Amino acid sequence: MHAWAHFKTITKHRMLVCKYCFRVGLYWQGLTHDLSKYSPTEFFKGAKYFLGHRSPNDAERKETGVSLAWLHHKGRNKHHLEYWIDYNVEPGSKEKMIGYKMPVRYVGEMFCDRVAACRVYMKEEYTDAAAYNYYMRSKDHLIIHPETAAEIEGMLIALKDRGEEEGFRYVKERIRQGRNTF
Repeated sequence: MHAWAHFKTITKHRMLVCKYCFRVGLYWQGLTHDLSKYSPTEFFKGAKYFLGHRSPNDAERKETGVSLAWLHHKGRNKHHLEYWIDYNVEPGSKEKMIGYKMPVRYVGEMFCDRVAACRVYMKEEYTDAAAYNYYMRSKDHLIIHPETAAEIEGMLIALKDRGEEEGFRYVKERIRQGRNTF
């Protein structure tokens, strides 16, 4: 068990997301981000499968075939696109499961989460392109609403192409514009 190392990692990540959320005006989301990681269901699995350089959920999934910590986590945190996946109710559609459109405030938190995770796990190898590159490597297997995909990609591209200051300014503006929707 790597309880202390896991605790330090998730707390460092959470504090960084909080800082980023405050930067884009998501104060409550920053304060409450990832609190479920401290629940017994998630914390003890995270400590058991702690790796230090990436999420312990992958190690749990590899050993057991499923990550119970991840299933718990994604069902309680609206900044994960997986929270928004549900059965497709459109008659005649071939897709059984689809991603529903995420409110932009949660896309903004997802942006902050991805940037913080890359910073925490990549350490000195982090660049402004890291979160975009990570997203693009996994994009082909994601179930995500097209508008949500366009929103997060736009945010990540702004960071990659314009740098941190302009990237976060872009995210803050997108959140401000989307405040009154959904």
